[in-house]
Amino acid sequence: MFENWFYNSNMPRRSDNKPNELGIRLASFRKAAGLTQAEVAEALKIPQTTVSFYEREAPYLPSHILIELTQLFGISVEALLGIEDEEQRKRGPKTKLERQFDAIKQMPPSKQQFISKLLGEILVANVNQ
Repeated sequence: MFENWFYNSNMPRRSDNKPNELGIRLASFRKAAGLTQAEVAEALKIPQTTVSFYEREAPYLPSHILIELTQLFGISVEALLGIEDEEQRKRGPKTKLERQFDAIKQMPPSKQQFISKLLGEILVANVNQ
């Protein structure tokens, strides 16, 4: 009678091992962002096996993970949940380079100037080749 007393019907549980639409979208956005499951897990401070479970068979994502994933991928909650219209869906997640530029925007102006000068030199060197 009490062998499963610590489980309830609201807890995520293994499904029939078929990837669901949410998991497919999650994996797609992760790959488009150029991240591995291990990198996502590290950013979210959760085990990699949990990320794998979310991509393979979790019926839903916890709300705090949902928000963190959308920030990590640079997408909307609606995009991850698959509830936005086609026009909004075309953009997709931010690339690694776009995320790096976002991080540079948060730096002090002196560091931004240094990075800008460095990039300028690299670009000039590549144009002259």
